[in-house]
Amino acid sequence: MTSIERTAYPRFKRLITARELHVFFTPSEEERVWAEEVTDSDEHQLALLVALKSYQRMGCFPKAYDVPEQVVEFVRRAVELPESTLPVYASGRTAERYRSWVRERCQVRYDGPAARALAEETMRVEAASKNDPADLINIALEKLVEAGLEIPRFSTLDAMASAVRGQVNEESLAVIRGRMTGEERGRLLGLADVIGLDGKTLFNALKQNPGRATWSHFKRLKGHLEWVDGLGDPDKWLEGVASAKVADFAGER
Repeated sequence: MTSIERTAYPRFKRLITARELHVFFTPSEEERVWAEEVTDSDEHQLALLVALKSYQRMGCFPKAYDVPEQVVEFVRRAVELPESTLPVYASGRTAERYRSWVRERCQVRYDGPAARALAEETMRVEAASKNDPADLINIALEKLVEAGLEIPRFSTLDAMASAVRGQVNEESLAVIRGRMTGEERGRLLGLADVIGLDGKTLFNALKQNPGRATWSHFKRLKGHLEWVDGLGDPDKWLEGVASAKVADFAGER
């Protein structure tokens, strides 16, 4: 599972500064009047405004328990509601109706299938050159915002990034395998064979240090490079495969 902290997925900070509260969570006078007109209680008014300001900041609706108390308290004081007011809904239907109103005000479309399809399509294209799930998630987020679609939950995007990356990598590896002859595949598989009493394999030999600049080491290195060249033609195998993907496959990143 990808750590959400490594992505641009919107979330509340543990510590929100006074400036951030003022800039992002202060309801405008028009918003305050709107919320007061469409709701029937202080609790509903506060719940609607907290949902609105959270959505404007994050592009999605956080769970009620994920909204920091300082955000709720700031919004409550900004619209001068009684101190005992809590952001609660009378029912699930009320909450859904308020979410619809917020989406309408923010001009964002709620379409789960369309959002997931766009995210998957974006990830699949980018996975041809990128291998980090966090990168795939971030690019998908950009496309979703550009399209005016509500962002799916992080767990959905995380699972999707993992699945798409696995599929694209397997497709790339299948192409690479298909470019090898049977003999070349056999030689590469043979690199895992143990060749001495010390338990080392031919793969260890592949990575041997050239040693000091002496004539004997030079001749040994020449023979070593000839053996490496005899394994096959990696330029042909990897043609068209992004260098970043090759580095990831090789464990260099």
